[in-house]
Amino acid sequence: MKLPVREAVPLEETWDLTRLVKDEDEFNERVKVLLEAVHQFQVNYEDHLNAATSIAQALKDYEKIFEQFVIVHTYANLSWETNQGDEAAQARVSRMNQVAATLFSKTSFFKTTLLSTSEDVLNEAVEQVPHLKHFVEDILRNQPYQLHPEVEKAFASLNVAFDAPYALYNATKALDLRFPDVDVDGEQFPLSYSSFENNWEQEVDFSKRHAAFQTFYGKLRDYEATTAKAYDTQVQIEKRMADLRGFDSVFHSLLHEQKVTEDLYHRQIDVIMNELAPHMRRYAKLLQKVHGLDQMTFADLKISLDPEYEPTVTKKEAEKMILEALQPMGENYTQMLQRAYDERWIDYAPNEGKRTGAFCASPYGANSYILMSWNNHMSNVFTLAHELGHAGHFQQAYQKQNVFDGRVSRYFVEAPSTLNELLVAEHLVTTKEDLRFKRWIISNMVSKTYYHNFVTHLLEAAYQREVYRIVDAGGAVTAKRLNELKRQVLEQFWGEDIVINEGAERTWMRQPHYYMGLYPYTYSAGLTIATQVAQRIIHKDENAVDDWLRVLQAGGTATPEELAKMAGVDVSTDEPLRNTIAYIGQLITQLEELTEELEKA
Repeated sequence: MKLPVREAVPLEETWDLTRLVKDEDEFNERVKVLLEAVHQFQVNYEDHLNAATSIAQALKDYEKIFEQFVIVHTYANLSWETNQGDEAAQARVSRMNQVAATLFSKTSFFKTTLLSTSEDVLNEAVEQVPHLKHFVEDILRNQPYQLHPEVEKAFASLNVAFDAPYALYNATKALDLRFPDVDVDGEQFPLSYSSFENNWEQEVDFSKRHAAFQTFYGKLRDYEATTAKAYDTQVQIEKRMADLRGFDSVFHSLLHEQKVTEDLYHRQIDVIMNELAPHMRRYAKLLQKVHGLDQMTFADLKISLDPEYEPTVTKKEAEKMILEALQPMGENYTQMLQRAYDERWIDYAPNEGKRTGAFCASPYGANSYILMSWNNHMSNVFTLAHELGHAGHFQQAYQKQNVFDGRVSRYFVEAPSTLNELLVAEHLVTTKEDLRFKRWIISNMVSKTYYHNFVTHLLEAAYQREVYRIVDAGGAVTAKRLNELKRQVLEQFWGEDIVINEGAERTWMRQPHYYMGLYPYTYSAGLTIATQVAQRIIHKDENAVDDWLRVLQAGGTATPEELAKMAGVDVSTDEPLRNTIAYIGQLITQLEELTEELEKA
């Protein structure tokens, strides 16, 4: 079915961006005020930060500037995400990129000045603005990697250029890629990025599923050289910046930003690659048996264990399920959920030009915004619960933290979202008696929640690690080499149990995460923490929810390891990870047992 244009989408299916910025006139006025504030900041403080009092005032003014910037920057990007072909939205994003370059360039002197200021003066300044203490500490943490002030200023002004690879990737994916129809025995079916990810990968009809797979990846082949060049440019920029700043490696540079050790990073990948693989191969074999497939291929891994039973659900029903499931999180949290529905925080409708997948944006000082594509499948409930987990996290954090401290390390950021998925699943399993429904919920946990985070993104991470190893050694990557690396990772994980179809090696072309540093591995890290916290809540640990809410409210004022420990999870050891892998194995065993029981009935 052809997607509607954005203008044809019912208003109630869209998010309300007027809660951020009322209209184009207000946007222009806000940008004008922001640029004036940036200019005045430079006039007031460049070469004039010689006392604690002036530094304290500069810190307060800097905070206000970023609060203003976050609102207009988010507005520009969100108005584009729902219709990337809209020229007005493209112009708005382009303008904000220029504004960002101006902001970072004209204020770059501030951090370099703080780094050269005596500790006594800084301490005196922070006493006057104690809520910004952690922000100053974070700046000082980067002191060993700071360059000459003029170099920092030049880099700040080049932010738009550094973001160019990601912009090119998005333009190729959203604007240039046009897929031919899928041909099945002479019958034509429309294909798009969105329909492939939301429908065709799960299509129960073998012929249609495999035809869509071949058509989709065949078209990606036409763009692999361009996409590879964009990706290679991205990692080369990251490598050069790591070298210039004096980091030991590009891994050291990217993990320094996350406040995570290399041990935590490598362990997450290595343990899952080795110990989760046997469980997931067992799940694949169960799919093969249930569907009567002669062989199990990569193109078959996303099919449902019971596709004929796939429950449908309306948005209203989903809202009720999520509210009920997350009642244990307390009144403040559930009020936030109700506001999300009532105030149109969520953009449900699929439309032409809209970004695929789902995300949650949470601008400081405003409500959160969730993008997804609703198709009335029960799996949408978990997607929505996931994104509302991000919203709940940052809405809680913003109640206690400033604009700089509200954000959290990427290592931890997926824990609140995936915890919500687990609580919704537990609620549905324990409130329904039907065995087929229970099997569907558990299979959804395995095939969506855990497969998505512990398999899809983890395999991305294993592949991404090999790319960075090549770049760290002074090499570069081409489409051919990237295809080889991706296929090697897929074959290592799935072994001889799964046939890796031709084209599967191009799955690296589908993910925007590669333009966001070491992001993919953090999904499994977050879900590891979430699984252990969920078990505390499910087993009625009386302190579990209060501990978790304190973690959410802490924002980025603690390291991921410290946040996890506050929640009762010690990620300095491999115990939480191994316990989570064992839990996934138990879920698959339950699926095998339920399937056997249902077949006997």
